[in-house]
Amino acid sequence: MVLSACQPAASQPAADEAQPKVLVGEIGPGDIPTLDPSLATDNSSLQVIEETFVGLTRMNEETTEIVPGMAESWTVSDDGLTYTFKLLPNVPWVKYDAIADEVVQVTDCEGNPRMVTAKDYEYGFLRTINPATASDYSYVFSFAIEGAAAYNNAETDDPSTVGVKAIDDTTLEITFTNPAAYNINIAGMWIGSALPSWLIDGDDCNEARAERWTETGFFQGYGPYVMKEWIHDSYITLIKNPFWPGTEEIPQAKIDLVTWHMLDQPPAFAEYEAGNMDYTRVPLADMDRIKTDPTLSAELVIAPQLSTYYYGFNTTAPFVDDARVRRALSMAIDRQAIIDNVTKQEQEPAHWFCRPGLVACPTLDQYPDLGVKYDPEAAKALLQEYLDEKGITAADMDITLMFNTSAAHQRIAESIQAMWKDVLGIDVKLTNQEWKVFLQTVKSLETPQIYRSGWNLDYPDANNFTREVVASGGNDNPTDTEGNPAGGLMWKNEKFEELVRQAAIETDPQKRIDLYAQAEQILVYEDAAMIPIYWYTSVQLTKPYVQRTYSNTGTQHIEKWDIDLTKK
Repeated sequence: MVLSACQPAASQPAADEAQPKVLVGEIGPGDIPTLDPSLATDNSSLQVIEETFVGLTRMNEETTEIVPGMAESWTVSDDGLTYTFKLLPNVPWVKYDAIADEVVQVTDCEGNPRMVTAKDYEYGFLRTINPATASDYSYVFSFAIEGAAAYNNAETDDPSTVGVKAIDDTTLEITFTNPAAYNINIAGMWIGSALPSWLIDGDDCNEARAERWTETGFFQGYGPYVMKEWIHDSYITLIKNPFWPGTEEIPQAKIDLVTWHMLDQPPAFAEYEAGNMDYTRVPLADMDRIKTDPTLSAELVIAPQLSTYYYGFNTTAPFVDDARVRRALSMAIDRQAIIDNVTKQEQEPAHWFCRPGLVACPTLDQYPDLGVKYDPEAAKALLQEYLDEKGITAADMDITLMFNTSAAHQRIAESIQAMWKDVLGIDVKLTNQEWKVFLQTVKSLETPQIYRSGWNLDYPDANNFTREVVASGGNDNPTDTEGNPAGGLMWKNEKFEELVRQAAIETDPQKRIDLYAQAEQILVYEDAAMIPIYWYTSVQLTKPYVQRTYSNTGTQHIEKWDIDLTKK
């Protein structure tokens, strides 16, 4: 496929106009699931949201330090529970006007520019928590914000009971349930973005667009970029927002247009080599060639990424409803062999879920025996114990592994499939689904026996991994309003739940680490509810004329990038 054939046509600048700076990249295969901050759960969605909305605070993509976002300052009460944020004044809501081919300010019913206010943030927080929104990320606020759990669980229908209050146009107050250091991170998450209530719900001069508000022609934002065009399953284009005032940490964008194509790594790499793409991730099959090519190797950067690649178990499904089977499958995987022979991208074998390097996560130096390791003989013995008890053979075990459609995920799955056959004698079937459909499947009661997953930090603390992802009601372990399993791991261990609850409020740093280490041992070894496979790296190729930062948080901050047109 030639990208120029499917990109939006670009008008030629007049002789006296500056040549626009245009960045072209890929955002992964399959359509972007959503641009709605309340509903987004995945990196492709968040990549766009990070550029078009700004939270109260923001995480620096290189250091993970919390820096000001739309809040220019904040104070914390003596008890550590109440945070008061002062917003940047006079930041307008904007949209792309296709007729004028420019970004314009959004106006209210009297024709005045709409400025981003604390009320817009209050609306955004409450919309995420509202059970009618069905946000997969509402659990974060339910765990952390005063009154959020009761509102989210429909124990009350009064949003005023939630600890998020707009005091005036530029002052927002948030009250948390515990004085945790990571509260400031949670306050700045995308699920608490300011949202346009007049566009979503309608007002005296606007029709309610409901779920259509993020589509081309309707979308409104206020970040460094605004969405210009979204052609589903093909590409999305952002245009620079000239009304974003720029701050030290979130400057005005230098690149005029950003187009991301929805491509898997192999075709994206082909376009990169053809000169049609400015940066891309790297296909596993081409790593050896890239590393030995003089040009490509100079354009390659492999950097740490604070993420974990893992397989989850539906712990209620046949065969994998027994911890012995799950542990045997995990111990039969040679993680280092996958890294050396399949991915070749310098990842680290993961022995537990929480990525070392985050606050309160265990480290290999301190906990060398923690978690799960490759042990084929122990895996065989565990499985044989199960088979003897059930009176069956490995050939009788009908197990399926599902992954989202991707050449990389398929290569990894095929390698692990071969290990399971070689070590355990189990023929595991492989199946895949397009990303958007896959996300829906693994968050439903139809969750497959084993499914590929990965977790990228929302903020740099173990609470965001070991509690918020896998505790009952977490991202990969959802429950319904009555607390019943509703998808994902469908797993609950009371000791684990108590450990992560204690760790969330523990103030002694070493005690917190110890509590999370105990919880991880239950998660990945005793109950083996998941298989940690490796701790990610970020692997990207970038043309030499692109001046950029390299994120270890999973999403790039394109507003900090530039293009040197003299070198292009």
